[in-house]
Amino acid sequence: LRKTDPRYVILRDFAKEHLPEDKLFKLANVCYEAIPPVLQATGKVKNPWPNVDALSGTCMQYYGLNQEDYYTVVFAVSRSLGCMANLVWSRMMGLPIERPKSMDLEALEKAAKGK
Repeated sequence: LRKTDPRYVILRDFAKEHLPEDKLFKLANVCYEAIPPVLQATGKVKNPWPNVDALSGTCMQYYGLNQEDYYTVVFAVSRSLGCMANLVWSRMMGLPIERPKSMDLEALEKAAKGK
């Protein structure tokens, strides 16, 4: 990405509307406005723009999910729901069921070593 993640833009617009006075959102907003230009000026950073993760924790804190250990769980659940939606659409469209090859650890190690 050479621009801001569109998911970040959507979440930022949501936060501007629903939690404009939140201290963490204000901090995240200042960071969004200040950091990318500085990083760009160095010429060393390919993509200085934030992705959705730069703001999702702020929103979760605001709505009461303040145990950071669960952020990864929320991410995993949302990713799983996306995968499941993809599977449902595949079935609806009559696409075949994917059956990945099952491999044990020994076979994976051999494949990794190129044997």
